[in-house]
Amino acid sequence: MSIQEEILNYIPFNDQEKRDKEFIINCINKFDNIFLRENEIVHFTSSGFVVNKNRDKVLMIYHNIYNSWGWTGGHADGDENLLDVAIKEVKEETSIKNLKVLNNGNITSIDTLPVAGHFKKGKYLNAHIHLSVAYIFEADESKNIKIKPDENSNIAWQDINKVVELSTEPHMKLVYKKIIDKLNQNK
Repeated sequence: MSIQEEILNYIPFNDQEKRDKEFIINCINKFDNIFLRENEIVHFTSSGFVVNKNRDKVLMIYHNIYNSWGWTGGHADGDENLLDVAIKEVKEETSIKNLKVLNNGNITSIDTLPVAGHFKKGKYLNAHIHLSVAYIFEADESKNIKIKPDENSNIAWQDINKVVELSTEPHMKLVYKKIIDKLNQNK
């Protein structure tokens, strides 16, 4: 099944996801380069919300660009298999090797995420929107983790009840709360 079909079949959790799903489908229909950063207005990213086996901790990175604790993730860069993108990003940003894909590999969250203009590798990037597709994974918290210095300056297993307050990004607080609420519903 293509990512477009997955998004079409995705059942929104709340009104935010309903509205964001409509926006994402509209963007897919308008742009032919939606999976590439060359689309400077809007493009796909994929993230991983990584929990431990007990579901009481989340693996978070301190993201250098956003100056905030957050999930792992990155740009699709032409790859339409967003689950693979999310897995690759978790491994790159944390050095975790063995991930268990939860929720049968289905999308856990869809969001439109505003990105403020910023510098990356000495180049200014204009404000734009990330079409975020996220997945949930389980990892062994006893395994070694390490930062990826060009992207994050810290990495730690955080108490799931503190994840929302650790983020300094108001929009991301809503995303993390939503995912935690979904996890709690499935206990």
